Parts: sequence; structure tokens; C-alpha cells
Amino acid sequence: MKFSYAMLPDYPLQESLASIRLADELGFHACYAADETWHKDLWLLFAAAAGQTSRIRLGPSVSPVTLREPTLIAQALATLDELSGGRAEGVLSSGNFGLLAQYGIDWARTRPLSRVKEALHVVRTLLDEGAISHDGEFFSYQGLFTFARPVQERLPLKLGAMRGPKSFEAAGELSDGCHHALSYTREAYDYAVRHIRAGAERAGKDWRSLDIGAWVVFATGPDSAAAKDAARSMVGIYASSMPEEQLRRNGVDPGELTPVIDAIAAGDLARGIELTTPEIAERLSIAGTPEECRDKIQREIAPTGVNHMICALTDRTLVKAFTGRDLAEVADVNTQLRLIHDTVMPAFS
Repeated sequence: MKFSYAMLPDYPLQESLASIRLADELGFHACYAADETWHKDLWLLFAAAAGQTSRIRLGPSVSPVTLREPTLIAQALATLDELSGGRAEGVLSSGNFGLLAQYGIDWARTRPLSRVKEALHVVRTLLDEGAISHDGEFFSYQGLFTFARPVQERLPLKLGAMRGPKSFEAAGELSDGCHHALSYTREAYDYAVRHIRAGAERAGKDWRSLDIGAWVVFATGPDSAAAKDAARSMVGIYASSMPEEQLRRNGVDPGELTPVIDAIAAGDLARGIELTTPEIAERLSIAGTPEECRDKIQREIAPTGVNHMICALTDRTLVKAFTGRDLAEVADVNTQLRLIHDTVMPAFS
């Protein structure tokens, strides 16, 4: 089981760089960030990080092909790969539906899965061949070329998926893996892995060779209650992007979250947090002491075939930035990285 650090690049940039350096020193597999307008630009951050690290892999999880043109994603990945000496990788998706709405884009009208599959072909082709001619449903090019070339023989490209089953199957069939965000139960990951495996087998691939990642809201520290309260502060914000089918696979009745989502959509984050019960937060996060977090991964996620934990760390700074709540007892990101390294990762080595 690999462990990676998923960051929201909303900290002072020197602090983000220090955390990436620490994750590199501790042996984390990768550092990922969301390619979203809401945050600081991950490509510039990771370009700087490439020169300050030696092992950790870097890239978007996810980059939205609805907002960022696929050939520009390929160009950026190839450039980052050269800067990092062959440590770049990318995860593609249709994009965060809430962000798309702020651009006036109705995601349901974008034919998201078809668009992502075509974008994957475009990015893969430009990375592998350095040129592309393509006349597709969503993207068209005539003799487009780039001098941005990756160092790796095959730069890994994966798909982000949440709803399923077709998105999971497409990831298994067409890409190098799948990052499944915001699930926390054995049922949810059994479902995802079953369909990833079906797609891989349809393509004649060994599904176990794929990167099957669990992207989870994660908060840990010596104070269990404080870590769980930090996770609770963020659960509603993330859960608002979860499809109803996924909520049910995680043991949550969508109706339970409707008041939370409505409050957050209206801009009343305090009310949204207040309405997020500790029970819902427990179901939709991995939080508590390192031992509690380790046990939940062992119980709910590891047995399903997931081989990669992607920990979206939640700390005092992030909670305060998003919600205004100041949780003084919550461990900072660097402390959490060390706790994961010392207590959680050894159980899965």
C-alpha cells in the first residue's frame, strides 16, 4: 500500500513547499493537488517543488478537462516531468461540478464521461508521440506538435471517478489506474474495484497492476476528538460533490445531508458545520488518533484491493481558511505527515 499526501494549495507557498519536502524525506509516494481555480496554481507550486525534492512524485489529482484544454495538460505534465527528472503523473476528470457551475457550465450537458475518455486519448497521444491529428466529438487538432517531452517512457495517466460503474470501468480499461474520492466503506470500495477490474480485464490487463487510489478526507493527531472535529468542519464541503449513489454506498441517506448542502450552497458554512453530525462526519472521513485511522483503513479499505491511500490532510490552518473556525488542538500538516509515517504506514508495508 502506497501513501500519498493530497494538499489543497491554500497555505503560504513556502509552507506548502516545506510540507512537500518533508513528505519527500518521509517516503510518501506522491504529492497531489486539485487543479481548481479556487486554490493557488498547482503547476507553478510543483515546478518549484521539483527542484527541492528527489523522490516524491508530483501532479494533479484531478485536472478538469472541461476547463483545462487536454493538450495544455499534456504540455504541463511533460514540462513538470522534465523538471522533476521523471516524477510527474496526472489524474483527469470532468471537473468539480460546483466549480463548473460558477463558470456557468451545466456538467450534465457536457457528456462528462465521453469527454474525459476522449481527453485521455488526446493527452496520452501528445505525451507519447509529441504530435497529434485528431477530429473528435469534443477536441480537434491538425498536426499539432509540442517540444515539451516527458522523461518517463510512459508518464502515468489515471482517471478520477466517483459515481460509477462506467467511469470505474473506463479507468480500468483505458488508463493506468483510478483515484476514487470520498469513500470510506468496504461496500463502496468493493463496488469501485469490481468495476475497475472488469474494465481492466476487458482490455486484457492485470487489474492488480493499476494504481487504485482512495482519496480521503483525513485528520489525525494525539487528540482524537480534535482530529474528528477538524474533519467534521470539512465533510459537508466535500460531501456536496458526492453523487447520491456514492453517499448510499457509504451508509449515508442523501436526505441526511440535504440541510448541510443547502446551508453551504447559501454560503452559511457555520450552519453547515453545525448540521454535520459527528455520526455523518465519522462515516465520511478517516479521522482520530493514528491508531484509529490505521484500523479504519485496515477494516474498510485495504481488503478491497485498493493499493494507494491518498490522504487529504485537514489541519487548523485549512479549517480556519475555509470555515473561520479556529481549532487550536488540531495537529498541523507536518505533524500529521510524521504520524502517518511513524504509525500508519508501517502496518501496510
